[in-house]
Amino acid sequence: QVQLVESGGGLVQAGESLRLSCAASRSISSFNVMDWYRQAPGKQRELVATITSSGNTNYGDSVKGRFTISRDNAKNTVYLQMNSLKPEDTAVYYCRVVTLVTYTTYWGQGTQVTVSS
Repeated sequence: QVQLVESGGGLVQAGESLRLSCAASRSISSFNVMDWYRQAPGKQRELVATITSSGNTNYGDSVKGRFTISRDNAKNTVYLQMNSLKPEDTAVYYCRVVTLVTYTTYWGQGTQVTVSS
């Protein structure tokens, strides 16, 4: 079992920045993939950013050039740096991991990000 705890959400104005953190209860080197997803009211959950165990990253089109995903293996934490935030970035942001070998998926509880115009 893996527990994921997200933090760093909040209320900001358009153009400002936030950094989200996702702390895992065990070594993140055991994860094949770590992702950030988001879900806005009335919309489907969408993939924001992915980082693999080898450090490869991928981003959703709407956040490319503004968001950066990174990982700190020593702290068992994955981050999402969000710059130039827009009102349309408002959503609950979720951390997800997929484990090696068994490919089991775990989700965090989510953290709210609200961007005012």
